[in-house]
Amino acid sequence: MYNLQMKDMVTKFVDHYENAGYLEPISLADALKSWADQYKSEVALVDQTGFLTYEELYRSANLLGQGLLSKGIKKGDNVLVQLPNSMYFIKICFALFIIGARPVLLLPTHREKDIVNIAKLMEPAAMVIPSSFPGNDYKVMAVKVAKEQPSISLIITDRFDDKFTSLQSMEMELDMQHHDLMEHQSSYKDIALFLLSGGTTGIPKVIPKLHTSYLYNAKAAAEHCNVTQCSAYLAVLSIAHDYPLCSPGVLGTLSKGGKIVLSTTSTFDEVLWWIERERITFTSIVPAIAKLWMESLALEEEADLSSMEYILLGAAKLEKPLALQLMKQFDCQLIQGYGLGEGITCFTSPNDDLQTIISTQGRPISKGDEFKIVDEEGDEVPLGVAGELIQKGPYTFLGYYKSPEINMESFTKDGFLKTGDKARVTDEGNIQILGRVREQINRAGENIIPSEIESYMLEHEEIKEVSVAGVPDEELGERICAFVVKEDKDSNLSLTGLCKFLIGIGVANYKLPDQLIHVEAIPYINIGKSDKKKLISEYIE
Repeated sequence: MYNLQMKDMVTKFVDHYENAGYLEPISLADALKSWADQYKSEVALVDQTGFLTYEELYRSANLLGQGLLSKGIKKGDNVLVQLPNSMYFIKICFALFIIGARPVLLLPTHREKDIVNIAKLMEPAAMVIPSSFPGNDYKVMAVKVAKEQPSISLIITDRFDDKFTSLQSMEMELDMQHHDLMEHQSSYKDIALFLLSGGTTGIPKVIPKLHTSYLYNAKAAAEHCNVTQCSAYLAVLSIAHDYPLCSPGVLGTLSKGGKIVLSTTSTFDEVLWWIERERITFTSIVPAIAKLWMESLALEEEADLSSMEYILLGAAKLEKPLALQLMKQFDCQLIQGYGLGEGITCFTSPNDDLQTIISTQGRPISKGDEFKIVDEEGDEVPLGVAGELIQKGPYTFLGYYKSPEINMESFTKDGFLKTGDKARVTDEGNIQILGRVREQINRAGENIIPSEIESYMLEHEEIKEVSVAGVPDEELGERICAFVVKEDKDSNLSLTGLCKFLIGIGVANYKLPDQLIHVEAIPYINIGKSDKKKLISEYIE
């Protein structure tokens, strides 16, 4: 995708929004140096291992950058990064920014099959994994991925390891040699990092984010959400997601000189411990987690939540009773949001009235954001009428990596990104997201493509036909339901057995079906697609 023509598009895009006053000629590496100079000994990061100041974060990132260069990682290389929420996640990303290499951000829940598909597309030079983390043997998986993708010449763990290079040893060896901090090599117009979007089997959708655009996204979100130097952000969701990384999240908080606290889980016990200990002022979660927190908080006799100013909620539908209960029990404001890794970020304002906060996703964070609500023919609809949300702006991407066919379908002729989300605009100008125009399952904030799960399930010898659909669920928002026609009617295929099979072939846990229903036949509509609405109405409703 990033040939001469694409580079010309990037240059024109950046120049346009730079001249309009939105984008700055600053890379994320430049930004870290500026923050270190400005905030110096203020605490930047906190995790279970301790804390780092802004100066220490900059020094560590430079040391790791030197270490990566010494291991053969160079400008323009792609590097798979699959780490839990930790200081090393942020340090390695900035180290890669400094030397001009590009992190490809994987979730801790991604498994072998996902990663191999991503690696084939990205041709990474290295892979960074946790030495140990609950839920998976990442070292065994990384070795298997490297065998499938020969471009991976280096596997790096976060802590001391006898078999692999480690960030910890790399950092300490260079520190003892007292190397000077190096000058970064990345341009503000370069790709800074890659985020992952939903995609079909073998064709992952990878989102390139430019240094200057991503920095602007973080700063605009931080400004909209009233982040200040006194803010303390608790990262609960995996920071490999755009939402906790940049909206405003980690980067937005850093841009204001605030403190970031990195939680390894979203369990309320750990969250409450961090809130009380570090005087957390805000966090960002999905409704499914909020509901679990409410249940846990009801059992707490004493919980000091007095530092909390607001909670950001997004990525799934927020029900009014949950919103009211959350505000009451946490005694803080809610900010509801909507966003895409590909583009637009919207939030309600901290000063909005209750009805606006509960019933809408607010407004775009930038005056440079343009959006329309259009019908199936692409014509703009009247105010208040539902249609597809399309948009463009200073931090909207220009296309998926090496995916020209997908990109042709993803943009209008005049450059608007088709979000695939059904929306309307209220009389007050706020956006209401009503669901998906295209088929997709939103399970606890994770977007899942049904056809991907169907293709994996069809590898099972006992499955003849399958249709996967999202079914409304109180806990998850939507659960994954698999309607299956068995090869042999006498087969005793169970949900447990099916999930075990899928795990065995490397499918991520969050993509596993929550429900299995055996059917005699799959009904089809006239375009050759399974009739999921009919299946749900007959077997669920």
